[in-house]
Amino acid sequence: MYRTVTCGELRLSDVNKTVTLAGWVQRIRKMGGMTFVDLRDRYGITQLAFNQEVNKEVFDKANTLGREYVLQVTGIVEERYSKNSNMPTGDIEINVTELNVLNEAVTPPFTIEEDTDGGDDIRMKYRYLDLRRECVRKNLELRHKMAFEVRRYLDEQGFLEVETPVLVNSTPEGARDFVVPSRMNPGQFYALPQSPQILKQLLMVAGFDRYFQIVKCFRDEDLRADRQPEFTQIDCEMSYVEQEDVLNMFEGMSRHLFKVIKGIDLPKLPRMTWADAMKYYGSDKPDTRFDMRFVELMDVLKGYGFSVFDNAAYIGGICAQGAASYTRKQIDQLTDFVKKPQIGAKGLVYARVEADGTVKSSVDKFYTQEVLQQMKEAMNAEAGDLILILSGDDAMKTRKQLSELRLEMGNQLGLRDKNKYSCLWVIDFPMYEWSDEEQRLMAMHHPFTSPKPEDIPLLDTNPAAVRANAYDMVINGVEVGGGSIRIHDAKLQQKVFEILGFTPEQAQRKFGFLMNAFKYGAPPHGGLAYGLDRFVSLFAGLDSIRDCIAFPKNNQGRDVMLGAPGVIDQDQLDELQINVVNKA
Repeated sequence: MYRTVTCGELRLSDVNKTVTLAGWVQRIRKMGGMTFVDLRDRYGITQLAFNQEVNKEVFDKANTLGREYVLQVTGIVEERYSKNSNMPTGDIEINVTELNVLNEAVTPPFTIEEDTDGGDDIRMKYRYLDLRRECVRKNLELRHKMAFEVRRYLDEQGFLEVETPVLVNSTPEGARDFVVPSRMNPGQFYALPQSPQILKQLLMVAGFDRYFQIVKCFRDEDLRADRQPEFTQIDCEMSYVEQEDVLNMFEGMSRHLFKVIKGIDLPKLPRMTWADAMKYYGSDKPDTRFDMRFVELMDVLKGYGFSVFDNAAYIGGICAQGAASYTRKQIDQLTDFVKKPQIGAKGLVYARVEADGTVKSSVDKFYTQEVLQQMKEAMNAEAGDLILILSGDDAMKTRKQLSELRLEMGNQLGLRDKNKYSCLWVIDFPMYEWSDEEQRLMAMHHPFTSPKPEDIPLLDTNPAAVRANAYDMVINGVEVGGGSIRIHDAKLQQKVFEILGFTPEQAQRKFGFLMNAFKYGAPPHGGLAYGLDRFVSLFAGLDSIRDCIAFPKNNQGRDVMLGAPGVIDQDQLDELQINVVNKA
């Protein structure tokens, strides 16, 4: 055996034991006739002591070691003279009697420490070294534990884990597919699944009743902090259920994860309609760790000669409690923030509530103190508060701009504590959204989402007003999961395809296998999928999902460690009958 104990388990109760350890050299400290080496493995760090007077041969050998050398050592556990309360093993050290260098190492390109000097690019290039860092390793340990607890909970609830294919057909709607050429079928392509959506519905038709899978999904879309081209879903489906059944089941799973992983007793989750989420927060994934809800000010501020407001289709404000002390420079920075191209506001109006209750604003010349007091009352503002107002000719667009400002104020005022969790269900999403690019209605969720039963008559008269039987779980402003009750009636499914612009022939070609399956008796069914990466990153307090994935891609979708994507040999291209066209 290379070791009898790990580097994280020895304590004072082990003093005088002879042990063997193996691991990597974390750091070396030379102090005259003594050399100290911190030995690291997955389980922790143990200090090794080499004494020139006790064993000069081993001492001299220790002085030739370098960082990340792989060692095997044998020695006696002793109580440390200078204890380290920051280490679980900080009360002991190993008086080394035997030292075996298992493998030498070149100096790593960055320090393998909590606060490393390696930038993102270099850490991703040498990801196998980055994974040695305790903070990154703990993220993957957390991921393992969460996946394990998900499986345990769902197994206890009667779910079966069923694997579905990775090579499937390309389907319209949704994000772009990653496609895979078929050598045996020249000119034809598989697609990597964006989700197992259709397959899990077919499992319900097959009578499996309760399905889940922790599954890889693939979407060829632009990347951001919470997106990767390949990601992992906790994918679930249930038969003979209504929306309430699904919400209760998976609220229970979330409660289980919070309790077991974080030690938090999660209260019953509140529910908010999509319409209210957009009205009060300008987002379908509102961060409810803090209030600062939107207040519409059209009735209060229109008609007083300020053309920006008088010509607006929407005027809305937020009240930042205690922020009246913001300087003019800070206000200007907020103005620059909302005018960024990605946000797109034209300007910002502000008002301070003074200590005596009077209101001072950037548009004082247009408004009397009486009107400003009406605004203060509408905003429920008090002395010391700062009111920030945006307006625009498109209500939805302006609300989204105000949402960005609200989140920025939440950041600046320290209201978005990563150790605080606020969870809710957002329900009653619109069934469709208008696409200016396609000039047609598109499915907001996916084409298999069922409309609310009471809205089905609107499919013939006003489809844009139809609400979906869809729901998202939102935690701290992040959509961690979403799903819907599915259409299980072939005629209703055909109607939805028509509204989405598919001819019967197109629908049959793309989804004929699902439509045909429904003819053989499909049970009412529904489900949802959680983003495992997002869930883990929230529990780990990360800003990006990347550090809870073992080998992630960068923001250009590249794996700089493997050099993927890359070119392939011409022989492979010829075999696949593919020509690569180089665009100038």
